[in-house]
Amino acid sequence: MTEGERNKNRAPGGSFWRSIRMVGWSFFGIRKSSESQEDMAQVSPFHIIVVGIAGAVIFVVGLIVLVNWVVAK
Repeated sequence: MTEGERNKNRAPGGSFWRSIRMVGWSFFGIRKSSESQEDMAQVSPFHIIVVGIAGAVIFVVGLIVLVNWVVAK
């Protein structure tokens, strides 16, 4: 599949939400190969980067809050 065909198949609005779901499943480490290939053909790399960084920040902040809460008890 050429780059032009990939860009035609991408849904502009749904791509971001699909990226969130894709990165979320990747954080858990469970993903079907067929679904992964389908998602990769429809999402923007920029969306994946943004969602991945945001997810990592939320995860780290969540851990810090949890540790502070446990230590304060």
